[in-house]
Amino acid sequence: MSGSERWVLGLASVGSVMVALDTLVVAAALTTIRADLGASAEGLEWTVNAYGLSFAMLLMTAAALGDRLGRRRMYAAGLALFTVASVACAMAANLPFLIAARAVQGVGAAMVMPLAIGLLGAAFPPERRARAIGVFSGLTGIAVLGGPLIGGAVTEGLSWQWIFWINVPIGVVAIALVLTKIPESTGPARRLDLVGAVLISLAVLGLVWGTVRGESAGWTSAEVLTGFAGGVVLLIAFGLWERRTKDAMVPLTFFRNRTFTAANAAGFFLTAALFSAVFFLSQYMQAVLGSAPLKAGLQLLPWTGTLFIVGPIAGRLVDRVGERSLVVVGLALQSAGMFWISRGAEHYWELTLPLVITGCGVSLAMPAAQSAAMAALPPHAVGIASGVYSTTRQLGGAAGVAVLGSVFASAGGYTGNGFSRALAGGGVLSLLGAVAGLAIATRRTAEPNLANPAAAQAAGARAAQAAEAARAAEAKAVEGAR
Repeated sequence: MSGSERWVLGLASVGSVMVALDTLVVAAALTTIRADLGASAEGLEWTVNAYGLSFAMLLMTAAALGDRLGRRRMYAAGLALFTVASVACAMAANLPFLIAARAVQGVGAAMVMPLAIGLLGAAFPPERRARAIGVFSGLTGIAVLGGPLIGGAVTEGLSWQWIFWINVPIGVVAIALVLTKIPESTGPARRLDLVGAVLISLAVLGLVWGTVRGESAGWTSAEVLTGFAGGVVLLIAFGLWERRTKDAMVPLTFFRNRTFTAANAAGFFLTAALFSAVFFLSQYMQAVLGSAPLKAGLQLLPWTGTLFIVGPIAGRLVDRVGERSLVVVGLALQSAGMFWISRGAEHYWELTLPLVITGCGVSLAMPAAQSAAMAALPPHAVGIASGVYSTTRQLGGAAGVAVLGSVFASAGGYTGNGFSRALAGGGVLSLLGAVAGLAIATRRTAEPNLANPAAAQAAGARAAQAAEAARAAEAKAVEGAR
């Protein structure tokens, strides 16, 4: 590996780790933020969803801009925006300001993640690209797993504001090094589907807004009904527009492929259950079991730590048993674990086994669903397939927190049966994902082993293969899981 390649790999990984960490690092601080800023459960939902929604909706647009304006330039701009937004988050004196800053942070994240993949694809030749992606995805996965633990340690040792302040020095140094150490690269210039991006963004916002506000404003209120109606109308308009435009952001013909559609549906429900579980479990450990933030992060390790053991095994099993079996069995295990946890416990040790079961389930299902989505289409479309899957997962996370947040509120919230009902809802979402997984084809003709065993939490890691072809810059990543 040359010196230039090392710089690209290191700096691309820095940005990915920052973005992945901030997806879930706030989870351990939610209880402290609620007390400090006087936030409601609904408000806390928006601290997570504001980030996830802007992240999801701008992934493809950011990658297209990188093609036209330069990946290095846009990557540095994304890091700068993410860093400035982190300062705003840390200085937030009230919840609305924090939510707005988190939304801007998500915009920066949407610029960083796909362009990091694009930079790797341009810097590494095919024979060394897989190894680089493995390192990149492994570091991203560690950041996702470490989010609640690091957030708990920083919140307890310093204050919740420091989960954002720590981004600042890292971001400043990274920006300077990116501009001096990474060569510029561009991709094939494509017209931006700005109309499609605006339509789908507003459609999702309307649907999520109606779901989040339903319990407090009333499900039949004008505000909620307008949100739902507007979201549905805009979603239909998006579909009609994508069918007629030559430069569609999401080619709808892809969804005629049964496996591609089923894998995206499974990924949506998987992430919806996963993000909502992180959102509620960290608060449950603190509000019900009385754990401090750091201890709450440590108590989630039986769940998150399974990725290191089960994730690589699942990656190797994909070619042996096929994706469908792993997706269905994994999501069934995740469902069983969440239903078990929803029964509650008087002592933490009672939750250890169901946490392990839930973790094994998601570790089996996540790489298999990602592999199925990207292997379902021809090799030249792997980049945009990865982008669609990454966007679907991010939307799933936002939808899961919104829907189960309403369940939590309707069941009495913090003083009633909110945690039990919300976690049981995660079990239902997991079951829906397992049902969707049944539609994945048992065998496929596309090239095998597209899943990266180290990348269970990094959605779209294999999109770097498309960097050599005309679709390179459409590669999108997650983390997240992801």
